[in-house]
Amino acid sequence: MRILVDIGHPAHVHVFRNALARLRDAGHEILVTSRRKEFATALLDELGIRHETLSGEGGGGVLALARELIERDLALLKVARRFRPDVMTGVGGTFVAHVGFLTRTRSVVFYDTENARLQNAITYPVAGTVVVPECYQAWTPRHTVRYRGYHELAYLAPDVFVPDRAVALENGLAPGGDTFLLRMVSWKANHDLTETGWTPRLAERLVELLAARGTVLISSEAPMSEGLERHRYRGRVSAAHHVMAHCRAFVGESATMASECAVLGVPAVYAAHTGRGYTDEQEARYGLVRNVRRLDWEPLRDAVEAVLEHDAAHWQGRRKVLLDECEDVTGVICRMLTEAA
Repeated sequence: MRILVDIGHPAHVHVFRNALARLRDAGHEILVTSRRKEFATALLDELGIRHETLSGEGGGGVLALARELIERDLALLKVARRFRPDVMTGVGGTFVAHVGFLTRTRSVVFYDTENARLQNAITYPVAGTVVVPECYQAWTPRHTVRYRGYHELAYLAPDVFVPDRAVALENGLAPGGDTFLLRMVSWKANHDLTETGWTPRLAERLVELLAARGTVLISSEAPMSEGLERHRYRGRVSAAHHVMAHCRAFVGESATMASECAVLGVPAVYAAHTGRGYTDEQEARYGLVRNVRRLDWEPLRDAVEAVLEHDAAHWQGRRKVLLDECEDVTGVICRMLTEAA
């Protein structure tokens, strides 16, 4: 089979990378297209995944996103006519759904973000198949397949990822004491159009709280104050999960990174106005995430204090329950693509 995989975000690289290896080993021909979004192209290069870059990040606002939608649809259409894939796929999948519809090529869209309402409205109706976790809480079309698990298990399950402490130490993990990982986002994605994040003062108070207990590393899409900038994560992009796996806790505005920590057995506080079905489930079913919807100091501080009450053995026990109940997500991806044609 000829399979086109469209990458629009660094997290999408991770979702597909093990599936790409399995599919190539099985003899399938793969073409990867990419978007210059944060570290996406750098990560593809670092992992040795050949790709064709079709567009850059469109910037914030409806008009910028609309312009990128048209430009990228046209660029991907040109590539698809040249490559002639049997199936096209992507996370979110707007572009592959549109181009697949125009070229009568089957598209398989993987997604887990319910509040991307505009994106989903222009994607799901024309997608060949939509694949979501069982915990997905929003509307999906009739041509939907659900699976037991999370995107993050495609690259952080124990059979595909073993944390390396030496790599973590080389990339910012403190050699002694606790390390805490924070994440702040830019709020420029299509599902962030009406969303706002932490205030600078809230971020500073959080860093003050955690810095008194250990080392703080911050991954941020947005510019930071001088006081926060000195905590910026400066390790390799591809080493971030090794560092994450050895952290004491995570606090951030990124649902993806909260889920990554959860499946690694690292307690996470996801602090943002809008939620996700998967972080809700990871809190209610496994206790590995705490969701904070009111972005004020007291609820955020209380959530952080609560996760710090337990040791690593406690969280690894909860992780085992999660892993025992979930599917091989890389296997789900490969099956959905190879059965699609």
